[in-house]
Amino acid sequence: MVIFGYARVSSRDQNLDRQMDQLRQVVPDERNIITDMQSGKDFDRKGYNTLVGSEQNSPLLRSGDLLVITSLDRLGRNYTEIHAQWARITKEIGADIRVLDMPMLDTSAGDGSLDHRFIADLVLQILAYVSEKERQSIRARQRQGIDAARLRGRRFGRPKIQIPDNYDEIMREWHDGKISAKEAMERTGLKRTSFYRLIKEDYRKYLKNKNSSMDKKRES
Repeated sequence: MVIFGYARVSSRDQNLDRQMDQLRQVVPDERNIITDMQSGKDFDRKGYNTLVGSEQNSPLLRSGDLLVITSLDRLGRNYTEIHAQWARITKEIGADIRVLDMPMLDTSAGDGSLDHRFIADLVLQILAYVSEKERQSIRARQRQGIDAARLRGRRFGRPKIQIPDNYDEIMREWHDGKISAKEAMERTGLKRTSFYRLIKEDYRKYLKNKNSSMDKKRES
């Protein structure tokens, strides 16, 4: 049996030291501690894919090996995907998983029977359920907060650009090449982002009207 460790932080600004200190206590060979500095929103990570394998490479983990992580969220934030990866490691690859801060999540413990593995899988499913219910509650509270704020007159999203009275005239001059974009912004009083945003919106309207005209011609 080879013991591997896996540590992850979301960005290079964060530090792996705490996880590494914990993993060194249980992973005999530090070279078998794989790390990622990447968000936990998905499992497309170089280090993790080295462990479990990819279309190009076979997994570093083998049947009978043990993967140790400090906490379940080091695998990721999406509990549905975590559950799928847990099954991939324990059932498809045949390796064990040990979560240091949650002793119940240790498929290598027990008397060698399937009981402990079953309990670990059951605990994981409960955690996934609780996590999903919490996400639903958070979304519901956010929705209620937004609805309440809207009733009080608060607006959400990008503020609407106030189009100046001379916009059409200035834009004709700009399209004709008579003035530069900088001069057009100065004369309309629009900031650069607002100026180009309006140009994109105008272009979308032009394409929409053009396609609508073509559809009408086809129908006739």
